[in-house]
Amino acid sequence: MKNTFYLLPVLILLFMGCSKNEEKPDNEDQFVPEPQVGFTPCENGMAGMYPCNGYDLLGRISLSEFGALEGNDVWGWTDHTTNKEYALMGLDNGTAFVDITDTENLIYLGKLPSASGTSSWRDIKVYDNHAYIVSEADNHGMQVFDLTRLRNVSDTPEVFDNDGRYTGFGNAHNVVINEATGFAYPVGTARNDAFNGGVHFVSLQDPKNPVSAGGYGANGYTHDAQVITYNGPDTDYTGAEIFIGANENQVAIVNVTDKANPAGIATFGYQNLAYTHQGWFTEDQRYYIFGDELDEVNFGFDSRTLVFDVSDLDNPVLHTTYTGETTAIDHNGYVKGNQYFLANYRAGIRVLDISGIANKSISEAGFFDTFPSSNSAGFDGVWSVYPYFESGKILVSDINSGLFIIKKSE
Repeated sequence: MKNTFYLLPVLILLFMGCSKNEEKPDNEDQFVPEPQVGFTPCENGMAGMYPCNGYDLLGRISLSEFGALEGNDVWGWTDHTTNKEYALMGLDNGTAFVDITDTENLIYLGKLPSASGTSSWRDIKVYDNHAYIVSEADNHGMQVFDLTRLRNVSDTPEVFDNDGRYTGFGNAHNVVINEATGFAYPVGTARNDAFNGGVHFVSLQDPKNPVSAGGYGANGYTHDAQVITYNGPDTDYTGAEIFIGANENQVAIVNVTDKANPAGIATFGYQNLAYTHQGWFTEDQRYYIFGDELDEVNFGFDSRTLVFDVSDLDNPVLHTTYTGETTAIDHNGYVKGNQYFLANYRAGIRVLDISGIANKSISEAGFFDTFPSSNSAGFDGVWSVYPYFESGKILVSDINSGLFIIKKSE
């Protein structure tokens, strides 16, 4: 039963991915691009066909323009030399790069094809002007792409090649990067590898040539994670590099400062646990906000977001639970200031006001729904969100519809 419990969510998602992959055309020439969608204000609760509250649509690029059938992760990059902004969107067959600086003229610059075949899962992070890309595709490893190449693309869309490729693992579900230390932390690798599908430590000191620095697997498979240089309220760990992993049936906190001797700090769970999925620290590192991907399906909850008080890293305690406005499944969430940007699958992106989190007060401040046909508990709609551009632009990746760029209404 224990192994079945671990594999159930994976099998559910694999079934979804396999059923879609059967329909894939043999080559990208069969895709017919849809026209781009430009600025559409949120008025009277709608931005064109999309339900909204407080967020305008700046632009959209469809999956057909990307020559893909599924979208997944999204991340952003700001070129501080040119001040241009770029979207890095994961697809079933590669990674798309889009210049979003002028949202009235989005430029699809090109695609880095998958290193080893198609997959519904691809994840991207950025360090030192390089993108690091992992996938669930067999033998994919971690691709390295020099983002400064995007400055000089003349014939769009270009088919790019790797600038490096790390093969210290095959498939990986996700990759985390601590930009303060220059280490990548691929997670969700093969369950029978040296670290039990936990976390690999990879040095990015030479950005194009990642180097293995060990790993940690004492808590089993890690689905997603965050790694920070700790400056929170627990002075026992000031300055330490802290890993917090969503490990399917528990959350694990590990001190990974010494890569040769990582040390477990604490593990914790919660009631009605179905599949511990992903979370993010508040900026003061006092609270950890996270979601369970299958609790809405298994227990019939409305979208549930849990908040743990981690001011004592050795003893996390449940602080409060926020219940959303719909029955949709929660996916990836990120904190920026006093807001939590939640990718909520069929309910789109939901923006939560967490300014009163210390008093257990959380409320919905706005939303943009890229999947207008339903808010039910299903694995369609928004996969992820990137809210960190200084311009205020927000990237939203939709599994079914491609890339959206939105912004808070003025």
